[in-house]
Amino acid sequence: MTTQRRRLRELRRAAPFVLPFLLFFVVVYLIPTAYSLEQSLFSVKRSGLGLGGSKTVFAGFDNYVEVFHDADFLASLGRVAFIGVIQVPVMLGIALVLALLLDSAAIKGGRFFRLAYFVPYGLPGVIAGLVWSFLYAPSLSPITRALDSIGVHASFVTDAALPFSIANILTWAWTGYNTILLYAALQAIPEETMEAAAMDGCTGWRAAWLIKVPQIRPALLMTLVFSIIGTFQLYNEPATMKSVAPNLSSTYTPIMATLRSVSSNNFNYAATQSVVLGALICVLSVAVFRASAKRTD
Repeated sequence: MTTQRRRLRELRRAAPFVLPFLLFFVVVYLIPTAYSLEQSLFSVKRSGLGLGGSKTVFAGFDNYVEVFHDADFLASLGRVAFIGVIQVPVMLGIALVLALLLDSAAIKGGRFFRLAYFVPYGLPGVIAGLVWSFLYAPSLSPITRALDSIGVHASFVTDAALPFSIANILTWAWTGYNTILLYAALQAIPEETMEAAAMDGCTGWRAAWLIKVPQIRPALLMTLVFSIIGTFQLYNEPATMKSVAPNLSSTYTPIMATLRSVSSNNFNYAATQSVVLGALICVLSVAVFRASAKRTD
């Protein structure tokens, strides 16, 4: 009985701190998700070539069947998956190396480098996309001009190059952010752990890979999941690059495909696409966590 009373007291003390977040989570996330799920089960039927009025009817899973037969939407999922497979490991690898360098006792000017790494993340995604669009534009890019001067003719906006160009923007923008997260995790490693490793002769990069990296595994997992979620929500960079890459389709990413459905007033189908995308992100996130748990065991 005493234990139950203690737990109730702890819950009462925690409630003022937890309830605002829960309220915000329910209003901003759960209610819109439930509404989208409901709307995905309906469709609008129009008569008279759209001139005779319309009515909303229960469609069941018809919209979901249509989504999984939608070549444009499936292609958009494939494109962001391809970009993620290329970009996420490279970005997290660079971020980990930079974080280890910042955490090194030999580093000088740590505050400056932390700020310098974080600055690209501080720029809005649209601004970064515009800057890189200028660098990618065939007629404006100083990079392509420099390559042309040495006889190398390259384009960053061809169909084959676009995934790598977008991946480069994402890596430039988010590496510093992940570096700071991993550096914060490294700072939390007890000094006693590193002192014990040094006494055993484990120092330098050997200590970094054998001691530090395993210690920050939860932070690495968190950045991996965040990166997967962010990749499937990709929109700003490709949407901005359309000005220099006319071949970039309006359904290049799942978010772009969903917005096209919204612009054509097909709101129920857009809700279905959103539900499918959200479910896919959840499944991938859970899969990463489960795979990590198994490796830990």
